[in-house]
Amino acid sequence: MRLEIKGLTRRFGSFVANDAIDLTIEPGEIHCLLGENGAGKSTLMNMLYGLLEPSEGEILIDGEPVRFSSPKDAIAAGIGMVHQHFMLVPVFTVADNVMLGREQTGLPGVLSRRKAAARVRELSERFNLAVNPAQLVEDIPVGVQQRVEILKALANEAKVLILDEPTAVLTPQEIDELMEIMRQLKADGTSIIFITHKLREVKAVGDRISVIRRGKLVGTADPSASEAELAEMMVGREVKLQVDKETAEVGDPVLRAEGITVIDPRGYQVVKDVSFEARAGEVLGIAGVQGNGQTELIKSLLGLIRPDAGKVSLLGQDITRQGTRKSLAAGIGYIPEDRSHDGFVGEFSVRENLILDLYRAPEFSRLGALRLGEIESNASHRIDEFDIRTESMESPLESLSGGNQQKVVVAREFTRPLKVLIASQPTRGVDVGSIEFIHQRIIEERDKGSAVVIVSTELDEIYSLSDRIAVMYDGRIVGEVGPDTPREQLGLLMAGAHDEKTEAASA
Repeated sequence: MRLEIKGLTRRFGSFVANDAIDLTIEPGEIHCLLGENGAGKSTLMNMLYGLLEPSEGEILIDGEPVRFSSPKDAIAAGIGMVHQHFMLVPVFTVADNVMLGREQTGLPGVLSRRKAAARVRELSERFNLAVNPAQLVEDIPVGVQQRVEILKALANEAKVLILDEPTAVLTPQEIDELMEIMRQLKADGTSIIFITHKLREVKAVGDRISVIRRGKLVGTADPSASEAELAEMMVGREVKLQVDKETAEVGDPVLRAEGITVIDPRGYQVVKDVSFEARAGEVLGIAGVQGNGQTELIKSLLGLIRPDAGKVSLLGQDITRQGTRKSLAAGIGYIPEDRSHDGFVGEFSVRENLILDLYRAPEFSRLGALRLGEIESNASHRIDEFDIRTESMESPLESLSGGNQQKVVVAREFTRPLKVLIASQPTRGVDVGSIEFIHQRIIEERDKGSAVVIVSTELDEIYSLSDRIAVMYDGRIVGEVGPDTPREQLGLLMAGAHDEKTEAASA
């Protein structure tokens, strides 16, 4: 199926999100779409999927004009989409979500959960995306939820598959698996529109790469183009892809975890006797495949969950059971793994989210009354400093792109003086220009003397930022290595392999 876009334009009032875009997706082609946060990529795809109506222009399939009034029309035409933000029902099982709208029945009019589960197992085996059909979506990690979203789209056997930031929450191994799936689909004649911020991914899997900047198509390149060239096309300036940093001047321990153990509601130990310390003036990177206890460990440090055993101390003071509000007030900054669940309130404005955990601070309130002028001034300053793309500081945060939502969360946590910064997947879903800026700010925070703890499944990020690297596997820290450790060796630790080399490296 050949998909063409001619002069496609979308306006929101006076704001032009897409400006006369022309694009052709050939049959069996992986066409990558690059662009900064807010460049208009998702808006363009939402028009292709029937979620938005174009203001101008047309969409053609095999040379014939088509018009979609809903996703149902797009699906019927052979277009499927994996959304950047999950479209899952948390209280439904994995099987229920994948088969929603395609429910399996046994007796007439009676749903068959057995048939639905069997169909999901078949799909997960076919596409190498392991899921448990019987699990509730609200009980599975973010990375597994993304697999469910991908399976939902693949279940429709679309001829054109739109993947909107599908790797943003996947581990390196899962990304490799997804790319292999994409290659298989391409070989079967399926066209794929692959939206990502990750330059390495587009070079690895793309046939052609188109770049959108501020709503306009600025060019199309071959995968042979260098990462630096692609980054400059995206941002409109030269971008440093490596972090500039001096050797860390390491001070005394600031945050200490001692024997942390966490048991989940099912009775499983997800964190097992973990001990470490984060020192002033250094970045401690915690690497590992998602789902090995990192999420629960970080939440126990913040007081979001209480550990079943162990102790957390900040500058020698026990904070294990003092609660999240007091931990934040004591000088801990927190960038959560799942921004939409733990990082912001979508219905609140950008201005309100920028002081979400700061509204009690003297600069923003006095005698129980909010200082609206100061709050507005703070929002204006942070929007400019962090290049948050929004129509207005009064816009609800849920209306922003995922990367701009992340910028709001990051901007808020850098608003106050910090003793410790805990950042879990700090650049997830963020474009290369913003990654450069966020990484610089993290290193600046380190150089001010703060202790920084970074949790990331992105090995490039771990290597770029870390002064020490701790590796988690199966709820334990299985090794601690330096940032000069070869990727293969670190990968062995992440996979739980222990041989003489990894044991020596972690000694």
